[in-house]
Amino acid sequence: MGTKSLTLLAIAGGALAAGVYWPAPIEERFPGWIEKTASIRAMLPGAKANLPATTVANAPLRQGQSPVVQRPPAPVTVEKVQRGPFPLRVDAVGQVQPVSVVNVRSRVDAQIDQIFVADGATVKVGDPLVKLDTRQIEAQIRQTEAAIAKDSTVIEQTDRDIGRTQDLFNKGAGPQLNLDNAKTANMAAKAQLAADHAALDNLKVQLTWYTLKSPINGHVGTFSAKAGNIIRTADNTATGILATIAQTSPIYVAFSVPQVALAPLREAVERGEGQVVATPQGGNKTATGKIAVLDNAIDPSTGTITIRAIFDNPGDILWPGQLCTVRVTLKTDPDVITIPRSATQAGQVGNYVYTVENNVAHLQKVKVGRSQDGRDIILDGLKGDETVVTDGALLLADGSRVVPQDDKGQARKEGF
Repeated sequence: MGTKSLTLLAIAGGALAAGVYWPAPIEERFPGWIEKTASIRAMLPGAKANLPATTVANAPLRQGQSPVVQRPPAPVTVEKVQRGPFPLRVDAVGQVQPVSVVNVRSRVDAQIDQIFVADGATVKVGDPLVKLDTRQIEAQIRQTEAAIAKDSTVIEQTDRDIGRTQDLFNKGAGPQLNLDNAKTANMAAKAQLAADHAALDNLKVQLTWYTLKSPINGHVGTFSAKAGNIIRTADNTATGILATIAQTSPIYVAFSVPQVALAPLREAVERGEGQVVATPQGGNKTATGKIAVLDNAIDPSTGTITIRAIFDNPGDILWPGQLCTVRVTLKTDPDVITIPRSATQAGQVGNYVYTVENNVAHLQKVKVGRSQDGRDIILDGLKGDETVVTDGALLLADGSRVVPQDDKGQARKEGF
């Protein structure tokens, strides 16, 4: 026998001797160890002195049987299994986006005459924002109106010329040419009148450009120019933007969810469901909305799909650009069994829980579905009326005696 084999044999012998002399630690892992090694311990001096104090010394023993250790009941925290409706929810982080954003620009070159609203003001559709200097356009309108009046007098004159020329022609005192020329002059005057009317309409349309109004409901940002500044349409950079208006009611919240949630999301939209609750980060108020838009493609780099939920947003709880926590309720299962996630254990037999009945723990295999809000949905293994161990399961084995307690360490009574 080699040196290595002798060493291993010596180690094994030492471990066996230690287990015989101090059997309590091994008894905890392998119940019955004290009884099986009782005959060896009887031949060793002082070995019985190392038996645990909880050994039942006065119990009647069979011939050759040693005292058996009775472990005290283990304190455990327990909770009733819950059975009933349970929602299917998806949580995500979203960003608030305005449904519409309008950059206010001028369509004409002019000087700012007046700004009607303050920076950051709330505006509605049609509210005047900025008035430009209209003196030049108003002068052009008056000039065109004068041209129209002149055209009207010219038409009156040509009408009279046609009448006189027609009389002379009928009497044979005038040629046909004069009559035709009079009619041509009359038609030209009428055409000029129509052109001047069109020019006047065009100028009146341009006059409306000199009062910039809000096209949407929302909040206006900071004006980049004040009264007295000259603005030009050639400014295509940010300096050409007088102000920005962001719509806040209704408003979008955009967020991404894993593609595995796409099917239940689409089903929820088809059913008219899909309630969305958004809570701004740092706030305690929530806004309730619904799914409005599913993106038309899944992002291949992240495996997620972008969703937009729409909110009426009363009181401006949500603000453009804000981050918020989003919770989407896709549906509510009417009858499911749930337990705290801490009650579910994993081992070689798979998932299992310890149920408690008459202060005795029983190992029960279970099949776990999805997890949500700190609870596991149990698909198989429980009926819904059991009591399960939520804390202290590591100290238990099938059939262990326990002392049920609540989460404050107070003893529970049977049937709580």
